[in-house]
Amino acid sequence: MYKQEEIKPYGKQGAKEKLVEEMFDNIAPTYDTLNHRLSWNIDKGWRRSAIRQLAPGKPKRILDIATGTGDFAILAAQALCPEKIVGIDISEGMLKVAREKVKHAHLEGKVEMRKEDCLAMSFPDNTFDAATSAFGIRNFQDLDKGLAEICRVMKPGGQLSLVELTTPVSFPMKQLFKIYSHTILPVYGKLISKDKGAYQYLTASIEAFPQGAQMVGILKKAGFSQASFRRLTFGICTMYYAQK
Repeated sequence: MYKQEEIKPYGKQGAKEKLVEEMFDNIAPTYDTLNHRLSWNIDKGWRRSAIRQLAPGKPKRILDIATGTGDFAILAAQALCPEKIVGIDISEGMLKVAREKVKHAHLEGKVEMRKEDCLAMSFPDNTFDAATSAFGIRNFQDLDKGLAEICRVMKPGGQLSLVELTTPVSFPMKQLFKIYSHTILPVYGKLISKDKGAYQYLTASIEAFPQGAQMVGILKKAGFSQASFRRLTFGICTMYYAQK
C-alpha cells in the first residue's frame, strides 16, 4: 500500500473510492474555477504538454481516466482528432458538468462521458490506442490495481500520458509550495467551494503520492514496457509517459 491510499477525504472511515466520489460530487460546480485560479491557469499548459506526447502515435481511440469535468478529453479531441474519446469518472456530479462542456464544444459524436470504476472497467482487453489522465490517479484506492487495469484495456504499443500535481524537490520552490499548499490553497478552496475538507485532502494527497523515478517503477510494475517522467513548472506538476 502506498501512503496516499491511506489518505481519505474529510478524514472519514470507509472505502476511499466512495469518499472520493462524495467529495467530487460536492465540489463539481466550482471545480473548474478553482482549478484554473489556484494554478494561475498553468494547468491548461500542462494538459497541452501531455497531449503533445501522444501526437506521434496518432491514436484513434482514447480513454481519459478520472476525466472530471472533461477538460483533458475535450482538448485531446480538438488537438488529436481521434475517432473516439471515452471519458470515465466515478463522480456523476463531475460528469454532469463534463457532458455540458462536450455539448457546448459540439463534440457529442466524438466524446462520450461514462460513469465507471477506474479499478474495474467494463471495457474488453486491448480496446484503446492511448490513455490519459490529469490529476486523477492520485485518488485511486489501489494504485497498482488501477494502473494494471489501464494497461489491460490498452492495445499493445498503446501510449499512456499522465500529469499529476507533485511536490517540488529544489530550493526555494519546495519551501514556497509547502507554504502555499498549506495556507492559501485550503483557505481559498473553502471560500469558493464551501468545502475546506476537499482542499485539505488535496494537499495531503499530493505530498503522499509517489513521484518521479518511483512512479516510473510503479508504471513498469503495472505492465508498461517503458516509462519516463519530466517535471514541469519547477516540479509543481510532473508529466509521465508510458507505453504498453
